[in-house]
Amino acid sequence: SARFAILTNGIEYQFYSDIDEPNKMDSKPFFVFNMLHIEDHEINELKKFTKSAFSLEDILTTASTLKYAGSIKKILEEELKAPSEDFVRFFLSRVYDGRLTQVVVEQFTKIVKDARSQFINERINERLKTALSADQSESAFVEAADASENGEDTSPRDGIETTPEELDGFNVVKAILREVVDVSRIIMRDTKSYCGVLLDDNNRKPICRLRFNHSQKYLGLLTNKTEEKIAIDNVDDIFKHSERLKAVIGEYEGGKVDCIENSINE
Repeated sequence: SARFAILTNGIEYQFYSDIDEPNKMDSKPFFVFNMLHIEDHEINELKKFTKSAFSLEDILTTASTLKYAGSIKKILEEELKAPSEDFVRFFLSRVYDGRLTQVVVEQFTKIVKDARSQFINERINERLKTALSADQSESAFVEAADASENGEDTSPRDGIETTPEELDGFNVVKAILREVVDVSRIIMRDTKSYCGVLLDDNNRKPICRLRFNHSQKYLGLLTNKTEEKIAIDNVDDIFKHSERLKAVIGEYEGGKVDCIENSINE
C-alpha cells in the first residue's frame, strides 16, 4: 500500500504518511512547503524524494521528526504571539519564589510579553550588527586598497567618527524598516553634526537623523523632509517611533509601502 500522499493546490504541497497509525493516513501532514516561500531546509527535504536518493526507511524517520518539530514550532509561534497561562506559569516557576496567585500570573503575562519582544529585537540587532560589520569591513578594505593604489591618504575623515551607539541606532532603524523596504537600500552617512540614515544613499531621501553627539540624545524624524527632534533616553526608544519611520518610506515610495516580511507581533 502507499506510504505517502501529497495534497496540493498547485502552490502549497502537503505530504502525508501513516506515522500515527499503520496503513491509515494521518489527518495532519508531516511536511508542508509553499512554492512562493521555499526555505533552504525544505529543498533538502524534497531531495530525499528524488529517485537517486529515495530511501523509504530514511524518509519515514524524517517524516516523524518533521511532523513533531513542525507541531512544536507552531505551538511556540502561538505562545510567542499570545502567551497562555501555562506558558507564563512555566517561567514563573523558574524565576518567582512567591505564591502563584492569579494576580501574579496576570502581572507576569505582560512581563513575559515584554521580555519576548526585547529578546526578538536583541536577536535582530545582533544579526544586523554582524551583517553591517562584515559589509563595513569589506568596504573599508576595498576603499583602502583603491586609495593606496592611487597614492591617496587613507587616514580617518576629519573629526568624524561613527560611534557604537550610532551603529546600534542604525541597526534599530533597519530592523524596523525591513518590514517595508529592502534593508540594502537603507544607508548610513555620518557627519560632524549627526548620523544620517538615507534611502538609496540619496541626500534627497533622508529617513531620520541620529543626534547622539551630546548627553541628551535626539532622534530626528522627518515629515515632508521637515525634521522634528525627539528626545530619547537610549537607542531602544527608536522602536517607539516605528510607524513614523515607516511613513517616511511611504512618502518616497509613492505613499504606499508593502510589507516584504511578516511583522513581529507584539
